[in-house]
Amino acid sequence: MQIDLDKLSREDLKQLINDAQKALKTVDTRRRAEAKRAAEQAVKEFGYSLDEVVTASGKGSKGVAKYANPADPSQTWTGRGRKPNWVLDALKAGKSLDDMML
Repeated sequence: MQIDLDKLSREDLKQLINDAQKALKTVDTRRRAEAKRAAEQAVKEFGYSLDEVVTASGKGSKGVAKYANPADPSQTWTGRGRKPNWVLDALKAGKSLDDMML
């Protein structure tokens, strides 16, 4: 496809850009649908649905709380990642993680 952009007016160029952006969205939508169908087929071969695999992966899950702040039980920590300040304060005060275990 060869378009001589030098011969197009400003309005024609804007319309061309607009049409190209719409076409890109359509292509992206179609490719996402194709990718989803391919993923569904792949997990089906293992006897699962795509939803089962995605929800079982735990992506984005914070995990189960293992520790709670004795002073405020609504503050919890899974034991993964950076220790919250209330854990650090309790450890400095001589408590152990076992003391805060749920």
